[in-house]
Amino acid sequence: MDRDWREDLEAWLAPFIEALGHKARARMCPAYIAGLIGPGDRKSVQPMAARADEINYDRLHHFIAAGIWDRALVEAALVKAADRLVGDEAGFLVIDDTALPKKGTHSVGVAPQYASSLGKTANCQSLVSVTLASREVPVMVGLRLFLPDEWTSDPERMARAHVPEDKRTSLTKPEIAIEEIDRVIASGARFGCVLADAGYGSSGPFRQALSQRGLSWAVGLSRRQNVYPADVALVFPNAKVGKRRKYHVPDQSPVAAQASLATEKWHRVSWRRGTKGRLACRFAARRVRIADGHKHRMLDNRVQCMPGDEVWLVGERRASGEQKYYVSNLPAEASLKTLAAAIKARWICEQAHQQLKEELGLDHFEGRSWSGLHRHALMTMIAYAFLQSRRLKAAGRKKKNRCPTAAAEHAGHQASHPGPLYAASPTAMSPLSKTSRQHRQACSAKVVLNT
Repeated sequence: MDRDWREDLEAWLAPFIEALGHKARARMCPAYIAGLIGPGDRKSVQPMAARADEINYDRLHHFIAAGIWDRALVEAALVKAADRLVGDEAGFLVIDDTALPKKGTHSVGVAPQYASSLGKTANCQSLVSVTLASREVPVMVGLRLFLPDEWTSDPERMARAHVPEDKRTSLTKPEIAIEEIDRVIASGARFGCVLADAGYGSSGPFRQALSQRGLSWAVGLSRRQNVYPADVALVFPNAKVGKRRKYHVPDQSPVAAQASLATEKWHRVSWRRGTKGRLACRFAARRVRIADGHKHRMLDNRVQCMPGDEVWLVGERRASGEQKYYVSNLPAEASLKTLAAAIKARWICEQAHQQLKEELGLDHFEGRSWSGLHRHALMTMIAYAFLQSRRLKAAGRKKKNRCPTAAAEHAGHQASHPGPLYAASPTAMSPLSKTSRQHRQACSAKVVLNT
């Protein structure tokens, strides 16, 4: 590996090594991350150790699977590093999940479950992901395993996989996401809006938890979710017989989100430029109140949810004919373009998932334990953040040098398809090692990640 590259990595890892707090772990951490970044198709412990001259398999395996160190301190260092790179009051915190397909049944959390990244039910592990992003540059700061019911209902199975006692309770993915958001906030990360797909946004408690924390959010929503018009009022209905009702009821009936926007005017909105021109779809929006308040029994004995807070309901019509629905608590004066740009910014996390798997071996871990999986995932996120720091630094040099071959462009004008974190190298040397290649990156490559 190129000496300058290694020195750059070790200097950048200083806060993480300090958090590890032990000289042996201080050697293992850079070696493990260098193995993830370096050449080789397989990024599990054994092949990485075989490619490293100075580190043997036992030491590397002990560090990631059995060593005694506090992952929380290293996670906090990662959030601080991410905030230095992309923290911004106008940025986003993106909530999603990603699947790691598995063939066996013994790896922690593995079970037949729906994998959104695969578009089907598969035998896999599912991790809730948290990504800090701004200027269309993502840095992933959290990956937390979701435990299905068949795991949380089997204490012996969890014990064999070394699931910590405080993680053995059954939590939904939205509940895990809220815990991760609290952790990121406590670490001091800056962002302006939380984004999530309908798997999270359709959860009333998830949206309410975000609002209770004073956060802005724009999330997916089921087209069947009932909503009320924004001007709905609560009244006391006149009882035909008996005593007057004790509770208010809405003076208008709720309708499905899809029906609520059916009569709205749809506008073509472009939110940024892609490889084939401006990216655009048709959008419509109106102010509504989601039917997710407390429940009342109506006069006809139906149980109906009362209106919640006033929010934006947004619909998207794609060229394929597919329609998607979203809801956001962004201000009432927000423009349709602002709403569309926030909604579409969520897709940046899918690029991070893809690159963590394809280039840094997120899904290559072969251990079965809770700690091993989460430590491996943490190392891949640190490696990803380091590579992002180099790309942003190269982008800064490109702007400063104003190379004639390709002027630096704002991320909003970059191609819509994700580029590799680094170019493939035909040699056994690390793809980031050659000075000439770094110079070419600084002068001509597009270095800011995008979706």
